[in-house]
Amino acid sequence: MKKKFALITGASSGIGLEIAKQLASRGNNILLTARREKKLIALKSEITSNFNVNCDFIAADLSEIDSPKKIYEYCEGKRYFINVLINNAGYALPDHFHKTPMEDEENFLRVLSTAVISLTKKFLPNMIKERTGNIMIVSSVAAYAPPSKIQSLYGPVKTFMNRFNEAINLSYNDTGIFSTALCPGYTVTNFHTASGVQDEMDSVPKFLKKSALRIAKEGVNGMYRRKKVVVPTKTWKIIVFLLKIVPKFVFDFLSSILVPGRYIDKD
Repeated sequence: MKKKFALITGASSGIGLEIAKQLASRGNNILLTARREKKLIALKSEITSNFNVNCDFIAADLSEIDSPKKIYEYCEGKRYFINVLINNAGYALPDHFHKTPMEDEENFLRVLSTAVISLTKKFLPNMIKERTGNIMIVSSVAAYAPPSKIQSLYGPVKTFMNRFNEAINLSYNDTGIFSTALCPGYTVTNFHTASGVQDEMDSVPKFLKKSALRIAKEGVNGMYRRKKVVVPTKTWKIIVFLLKIVPKFVFDFLSSILVPGRYIDKD
């Protein structure tokens, strides 16, 4: 018999790590995946000891086209049934669109979109067979926001992922599988520093920045309540509502103050 595991991509820090801890606190066995093997080894020990669950890891770079297959085959070899799939891995490109090499654009698109699709496609058949499964796609308020002068593809990709989330629900809710798009705004993680866009984030008003722990809690709670979209915190719920109804002619103004993302804690 296969053992149930929750798989979290981009699990070595930030929202992904906090989601892993939230799931472990609910008694889920955890499978971590990210690029940094040393960090994953330490996190495996931490989660196992703190939450008394099984925790395993596989180091993988989702910008590499074979990584979803590698992750799936690892799970099959270990006889892990992935009943919770958290598609969290992501980053942003720091330069203007015309300055970014096409190879970088392709890697970016692979991590944020095609790897999400590939992992979902690979793990869905087992979920369908067992007639149970929860999927989360960590999207962004950028899916609703005005375009940005940098990170040109970030918002469009997140919009695409939200539509993909809708398609999964439409196609598979009747088989016991439910998908949630988690759409945070600015979140205190290492996202912007790692992506090379920290300067842009430093001017963001403090009240717009939320902790990764809070985002993870609201996301996991919403997923288990079978919510199709979760926009964490009242602040960002209000902003998303306004973004949906604001006339397009004010988008240029809004772009200068509301470019969503994740923010690093300097403490």
